[in-house]
Amino acid sequence: MTSWAIDTAHSHIEFSIRHLMISKVRGHFHTFSGTVAFDEQTPANSTVSVQIEAASIDTGDEKRDGHLKASDFFDVANTPHLTFVSKRVEVVDDSYGKIIGDLSIHGVTKEVVLDTAYAGQAKSPWGTTSAGFSASTTINRKDWGLSWNAILETGGVLVGEEVSIAIELEIVKQEPEAASATVGS
Repeated sequence: MTSWAIDTAHSHIEFSIRHLMISKVRGHFHTFSGTVAFDEQTPANSTVSVQIEAASIDTGDEKRDGHLKASDFFDVANTPHLTFVSKRVEVVDDSYGKIIGDLSIHGVTKEVVLDTAYAGQAKSPWGTTSAGFSASTTINRKDWGLSWNAILETGGVLVGEEVSIAIELEIVKQEPEAASATVGS
């Protein structure tokens, strides 16, 4: 199995959620890291581990982002990271699969299924090998204790419960370290 590092300059973790029940607010996280042990011969043996800095949330509105960082939502002072650790991979075919793992948000861990598409591999002009994946899932934020809301006078709520998550991931193959120098006679 080969170790791969997430290329954060070419990867994105995005989400969308209903606002006022009539539109969607979109956002993303700027800061995240992780590793992938990608078994090219037997993809079901692959593993993924990702850590997201909750305070790096960006919805394009500083006031809203400040509220999302507070105790009503992510509580970044006490739970600074969101994490995903895979438990298993189910291969559908050569291009599609499901990554099942534990998503931890706000101190709560729940199992999620990421529907995943493999986009293939490419060699960069610098000699590195990259692989690309797209993944998506929908979660109910209340399952992670993110239950703050406001009732609208017209009916309904300010913030929807379902959060759509979309991930574009580029990973870079980590070459084995050079063999240790042999001891001379």
